[in-house]
Amino acid sequence: MAAPLLLVLCSLICWLSLYVFFCQLNRYHSYEWNCRLVTLVHGILIVCLSGYVGFIDGPWPFNHPGSPNTQLQTRVLCLSLGYFIFDMCWCIYFQTEGLVMLSHHSLSILGIIMVLALEHSATEVNAVIFGSEITNPFLQTRWFLREAGYYHTLLGDAVDFLFIMLFCSVRIGVGARLLYCELSSPVPLPIVKLGGVAMYMVSWVFMVNIARFAWRKSSHKYKAWRERSQLSLHPQINGLTKKAY
Repeated sequence: MAAPLLLVLCSLICWLSLYVFFCQLNRYHSYEWNCRLVTLVHGILIVCLSGYVGFIDGPWPFNHPGSPNTQLQTRVLCLSLGYFIFDMCWCIYFQTEGLVMLSHHSLSILGIIMVLALEHSATEVNAVIFGSEITNPFLQTRWFLREAGYYHTLLGDAVDFLFIMLFCSVRIGVGARLLYCELSSPVPLPIVKLGGVAMYMVSWVFMVNIARFAWRKSSHKYKAWRERSQLSLHPQINGLTKKAY
């Protein structure tokens, strides 16, 4: 266990150093801007690494839940654990996130620590991290677009659409299949299965919030489209209204 602890410490130092570097490079931007840059880097990097580990290097997470940790799986989990510790501390210090996000980070940290200590089940935890982080770059891009004033554009709509589709298909759809394989297999320990259920429940809480957001945005878009259609069908009325004012 000494080697993973050292890897986690090195990972934490690296993510903290990257944050300090961004703060020095972007002095005129907020602390949240620079923290989200770190989050974006982690999201892209960990999706590539966990995707390679889970679906190319193996073992296949749907067929081998509870299998012994490989060296590559351990390294990827340590890299991600260092980030989650950094981001958790940042969120608590600046008080920027709510209970749901803090619960997600807490479960991620505890889950990774658990499988590193057990030396089993890194296969499915790595797959969970892949599914959780694959939507993260779109979430951060959405925030940066809003801050830069480009969110209410076609690009902003495309980012929202891709985020929602990926969340529904991967985190909810594929996540349900992974959870079924986890629960139906006799190999994983009950505590690992319980952690998987908890993570999936948190994903559903996010899903409810996303569905509400999607409904509000689509309703607003539809209302704006109806208003533009009415104005285009009745240009004389529009002109009279303008003259009246």
